[in-house]
Amino acid sequence: MKKHQSLSFAIFLWCCFCLVSCSDSQPALKPLASDAVILAFGDSLTFGTGANSETESYPAILQQLTGRTVINAGIPGEISQNGLVRLPSVLQKTKPDLVILCHGGNDMIRQLGNEQLKSNLDQMIALIQQSGAEVVLIAVPRFSLTLAVPDLYADLAKTHKLPIELSILPELERNSAHKSDTIHPNAIGYKLLAERTQKLIAASGGF
Repeated sequence: MKKHQSLSFAIFLWCCFCLVSCSDSQPALKPLASDAVILAFGDSLTFGTGANSETESYPAILQQLTGRTVINAGIPGEISQNGLVRLPSVLQKTKPDLVILCHGGNDMIRQLGNEQLKSNLDQMIALIQQSGAEVVLIAVPRFSLTLAVPDLYADLAKTHKLPIELSILPELERNSAHKSDTIHPNAIGYKLLAERTQKLIAASGGF
C-alpha cells in the first residue's frame, strides 16, 4: 500500500513539474540563419536615447551578441499610431526575418488609451506576420510608481502566440543605476535589455 502511495505521489510531483515547465515556456521561433536580418522596431527605448545609439543601444549590443544583422528602427517620441503608419515601408525596405516590437510608452505617457494602443500593436503584429517575419514582443510598463505592465501585452502575445519579455523594462526602470533619466536606460541598462532579449530568442529556438 505504501509503495502504491509513493508511486502515486511521485507521479503527482512529475505532473506538477510538467505544468510549471509548460507555463514558463515560450512559443517557438524558427531558427535564424547566420545571415538573418533582425528588425528592432519601436520608439526611444529602441533608438537608444540616453546612450550612444550607434554603439550602446540594445539593437547595437544585440547584433554583437547574436552575430546577426540587427537594424535599429527606433524613433524617439513616436506614438503607436505613427508607428503603424511607418511600419509597412520599413518592412519593405529591410525584409527582416524577425521583428522585435517594443512600442507603447509614449501612448501611455500621453494617456491615449489602452484600447487604441492594443489595436495599433495588433495591426503591427499582423503586418509583420503577413510579411513573412516572426515577432518577439517586449512589454512596456506604465511610467508610474507601480511600473505595472498593461495586460494588453500578455493578451496580444497569447492571441498571436508570440514570445514575450514582460519583466526587463520594469526591472530597469526601478534601478536608477541602470537609467540615464527618469525614463530611459543608460548604456548598462541597454546592455541588460539586449542580453535579456537574446536569451528570450534563444529560449524560443531562434538561435
